[in-house]
Amino acid sequence: MAKVIGVRFRKAGKIYYFDPAGFDINVGDNVIVETARGIEYGKVVLGLREIEDEKIIQTLKPVIRKATPEDDEIERRNKEKEKEAFKICLEKIKKHGLEMKLIDTEYTFDNNKILFYFTADGRIDFRELVKDLASVFKTRIELRQIGVRDETKIMGGIGICGRTLCCNSHLSEFTPVSIKMAKEQNLSLNPTKISGVCGRLMCCLKNEQEAYEELNAKLPDVGDIVTTNDNLQGEVQSVSVLKQLVKVIVTLENDEKEVREYKAEDLIFTPKKKKEKNNNNIEDEELRELELLEKEEGKSLLDDE
Repeated sequence: MAKVIGVRFRKAGKIYYFDPAGFDINVGDNVIVETARGIEYGKVVLGLREIEDEKIIQTLKPVIRKATPEDDEIERRNKEKEKEAFKICLEKIKKHGLEMKLIDTEYTFDNNKILFYFTADGRIDFRELVKDLASVFKTRIELRQIGVRDETKIMGGIGICGRTLCCNSHLSEFTPVSIKMAKEQNLSLNPTKISGVCGRLMCCLKNEQEAYEELNAKLPDVGDIVTTNDNLQGEVQSVSVLKQLVKVIVTLENDEKEVREYKAEDLIFTPKKKKEKNNNNIEDEELRELELLEKEEGKSLLDDE
């Protein structure tokens, strides 16, 4: 068993694991560690724990030290310098006439490198820009092109739910989201209704997916023929997934039809698992639906998924 702690280097960023190296480290402490980018200042978000040696893919790097007041001051100054570097880079981009949008600037803790994050519609030849920036800052420069999801994660904002965006507040990594999830949850397939601020499928579609899959497996489909607990047969008119209620058009003894509501457990029908199509057919159907949606809205929901 190996002892590890989890460290983040930016808000809602990915969690990286390090060897505590015998230090008494608690959640909320700031630490100095060595990463692939050099010496970095991070915040402990997962306290000391033990994991099996087989689960460790890469050699754990040890914590160099707990952050001192001097380290805290260096980090504070770096944040100030990032604001100034952002302004300078904006001026240089304008000077070179580049079609790119600067999103964020980041100094490594040891000031060995400055990273500039940007978005652009295509490839950008920024070689002259890098030379220009290197002559100003006298250190290594890295320009990193990111996608619209990463842009939204960095910039933040308010979702249609009225709350802070999940990606900016707590999601450390993006999970795959598909149009099938929206269908499973009986949501409108209108891209404007199921797309987030970034223009891609909303990450929160994943949050309730397992619950909806479990609940939907206990319900018949609209149009299915079912047998009720009072020995009537009828066609499913609608279903309430969360309440597990089904409205059925039943045929009475005098051949009159009537809409009645039943609990799902009071109906006899073929479970969905037994009548599913094969996966290839489902995927083809989803792709056809996406293509139709994209033609209507003039946008792609497949990018960055």
